[in-house]
Amino acid sequence: MSSVIEIKKLTKDYGEGRGVFDIDLSIAGGEMLGFAGTNGSGKTTTIRHIMGFVKPTSGAAYVKGLEAWEHSSEYIRGIGYVPGEIAFPDLATGTAFLKSQADFLGLKDMSYAEELIKRLQLDPRASLKRMSKGMKQKTAVVAALMAEPEILILDEPTTGLDPLMREAFLDIIKEEHRKGKTILMSSHMFEELEATCDRVALIANGRISHIVDMEDIRNPKVREFKVEFLKREDYERFKTLDFKTVRDQPEYCQVTVALSGNMTGDLFRALKGTQVRFISEVKYNLDKYFREKVVRKKEGFPHVQ
Repeated sequence: MSSVIEIKKLTKDYGEGRGVFDIDLSIAGGEMLGFAGTNGSGKTTTIRHIMGFVKPTSGAAYVKGLEAWEHSSEYIRGIGYVPGEIAFPDLATGTAFLKSQADFLGLKDMSYAEELIKRLQLDPRASLKRMSKGMKQKTAVVAALMAEPEILILDEPTTGLDPLMREAFLDIIKEEHRKGKTILMSSHMFEELEATCDRVALIANGRISHIVDMEDIRNPKVREFKVEFLKREDYERFKTLDFKTVRDQPEYCQVTVALSGNMTGDLFRALKGTQVRFISEVKYNLDKYFREKVVRKKEGFPHVQ
């Protein structure tokens, strides 16, 4: 599919190593891309370039083929945007703010907004100035999604939400994804990105470090299994077999082995006749993937995205 969002050699140099540098990133129509990184890594700076808020030092961001800095006014109404730092206009209530946004977007039917308000347990009648961080976040989410835009750009959208509301929000975003929306969501919480995204890009020190297809995380080619034996002789015999040991804990008669996809049967055949206290798969996840990649990079291994 063709790219809806395209970032080419984007650089914004604020000096002293601050900014973003040579960012190359593309998001296809209907794709959900996660943007991972710590605070200050460059996530928000990159997003602001996509929105056309910032002029790059060099390179460019494009949305639907339009260069962001010069032409963002031509596509901005088609983007649902939740900023990392929410600042509301000088209006009395959340209801007044949502109405002003609806007028700006030419939105007449507020039924989806009302559904979102209910699902997020938001009382929009509350004073904007007195809203908690979580209430402000919910209001911004409703404003971003209520016109059902083709593109969603969400900068740390779950900040301030309690665990139940975070789950409700992620359910809503999964539904938006299934509708075919193109979504960019930044987060420092890997589990949120794992639950929702097709791919995840890691940004560190203003540069894209790695990009991973989430299918490789959910269905890794190599799986790890932890086995603990009741009898030491079974544990010792098992260690002589031709399995790759990842971790050995002799004090517990416990060993963790790495298996390629077609070796799982071999493991269970090898355990037949032994007394096993437990066996469990060590789940692979996004955090583990990025930690492995960063360590390999530091140790001088070849870098492959």
